[in-house]
Amino acid sequence: MGYNTPRTAVKKVVTTLNDNRSCFRAGIRDGTPIALGYFAVAFTLGIAARNAGFTALQAMVESLTNNASAGEYAVFSLVAAGAGLWEVAIMTLVANARYLLMSCALSQKLSPDTPLRHRLLLAYDVTDELFGISIAFPGHLNPWYTYGAMAVAIPGWGVGTFLGVVMGNVLPLRLVSALSVGLYGMFIAIIVPPSRRSKIVGGLVLLSFALSYAATRWQALSGLSSGVKTIILTVVISLAAALLFPVKDDEKEETAS
Repeated sequence: MGYNTPRTAVKKVVTTLNDNRSCFRAGIRDGTPIALGYFAVAFTLGIAARNAGFTALQAMVESLTNNASAGEYAVFSLVAAGAGLWEVAIMTLVANARYLLMSCALSQKLSPDTPLRHRLLLAYDVTDELFGISIAFPGHLNPWYTYGAMAVAIPGWGVGTFLGVVMGNVLPLRLVSALSVGLYGMFIAIIVPPSRRSKIVGGLVLLSFALSYAATRWQALSGLSSGVKTIILTVVISLAAALLFPVKDDEKEETAS
């Protein structure tokens, strides 16, 4: 037994390494389509960053530290509007708040003995798409699977933003303005499917449009910056919707499935 124990330990280590490598390769495979999508979205975000006065390097660093389309767009929009640091920080927190819930759900997918370092690394890049493929991993999530997806998704996001700024500085002004519209198309693509499935969501979207327009015209809010107005509307509308139209348990299960 004394001679077999070291051999057994070595075999276990080798098996674990092989499992990690296969999971990493599978993550790269599943993450490549996500990376291509990120590149396209990040390119339009780079146009927005360029319009806000960011350099290509600054925009790429921002993408690498805030890998979220809505959160990044909020940053670029507020900076372009001359908002203060606290306004940018609060709005980014509000726009990215859903990732807190995703992280809690993803933590339940991990094995109880998963080291803290892996949990922290996974938390760095919990995006909608990476969360989706990670939560669908059979059994306990092997962190190396998500690392493989992150290995291609993160560069796709950062490089796309960098090139968006670079091309925005080279292309004619009219073409840059036309490309900027692509970002609005992305958000329309996000809100249309859930609006078609739920009349409540559709009504809330239209209400948000109306209240956003009213906020720009209401004299009582004229002393507030556009960033503060956006934060107030986001919190008030979200809170009202959660209180008036809570999601039922069966609807949550249907959405998760």
